[in-house]
Amino acid sequence: MLIREILEKIEEDTLSEYAFLSKNATRPKGPEKDDIRTDFMRDRDRIIHSKAFRRLKHKTQVFISPGGDHYRTRITHTLEVSQIARTIAKALLLNETLTEAIALGHDLGHTPFGHAGEKVLNRKTNGKFKHWIQSLRVVDVIEKDGQGLNLTDQVRDGIVKHSKGRGSIIPQNKETLAQTLEGQIVRIADIIAYVNHDIDDAIRAGIIENSDIPKRISEVLGSTHAKRIATMVKSVVKETQSINYRIISMESEVLEALNELRDFLFERVYLSERVLKEVRKAEKVLEDLFDFFMENTHLIKKQFSRDKKTVVADYISGMTDRFALNLYSELFLPKPWEGDSGSLIHFK
Repeated sequence: MLIREILEKIEEDTLSEYAFLSKNATRPKGPEKDDIRTDFMRDRDRIIHSKAFRRLKHKTQVFISPGGDHYRTRITHTLEVSQIARTIAKALLLNETLTEAIALGHDLGHTPFGHAGEKVLNRKTNGKFKHWIQSLRVVDVIEKDGQGLNLTDQVRDGIVKHSKGRGSIIPQNKETLAQTLEGQIVRIADIIAYVNHDIDDAIRAGIIENSDIPKRISEVLGSTHAKRIATMVKSVVKETQSINYRIISMESEVLEALNELRDFLFERVYLSERVLKEVRKAEKVLEDLFDFFMENTHLIKKQFSRDKKTVVADYISGMTDRFALNLYSELFLPKPWEGDSGSLIHFK
């Protein structure tokens, strides 16, 4: 037997009956079986080695261009989502590798400057830009110079259905959920990760203090970063098992507290004046860049659509924060004048 076949047999013998097995994976462009790796292992590896994944390290999570080294970026968020999701998958005896691949790819389409950038591109494209749809576009169309990564249908489905915005964490409409339980895990792991690390970063930034979190929330979830995550993870495992894996869910009391915690973060952090002040600046940068490239689309060398707005949105969404800022400076800010002596003249 091939090593891949041995690994597939181990999955079949050890995972829950509700797990999605690697041997049943399907791809848009054919099977492409490997001698050693399962299909979901290949997907995970393709995502990790993609250019879009590497760029996540210089994309905003919440705080734009933070000065400290310990603030989260989009890539550290992705890794934390992956860790939480894998823990839940392993505890439920679901396919950990499928879960990991979805988690690592879920935010590949995110813009520079986080949701501020997404808001600009959505407005400029008349409501057609959503980061979860762009993440699927990245792996299907943009990566490998237009060839795409040819990921399995199960990973692709989990990527495009991971987001919930301010909507229900556990939606009633199952059509909005991933087809696999592994994909549903990533959806809930995403929010578990971001509400907790955003609290951590907001405290570090001096926007809130740990004592500001409403007492009822702390009584249910815990008063520290580690305790809150542990409470939520255990709650997901316990509730999912109690309803016989019909859906990845969470105990009602914990879910209610999580919703309250998310509302607290929107009120005190995401929509705080200190954050919005920088968000408005970031939006101005991307608005000007979008307008410039709409008039100069020929300057974008790699284009993956005939629609100009899609071409520009593809280009800008792929930028890192620092690339966007440097490009904005080059295009719109005056340069220091070189005098006869060749020295730069600086005015204080």
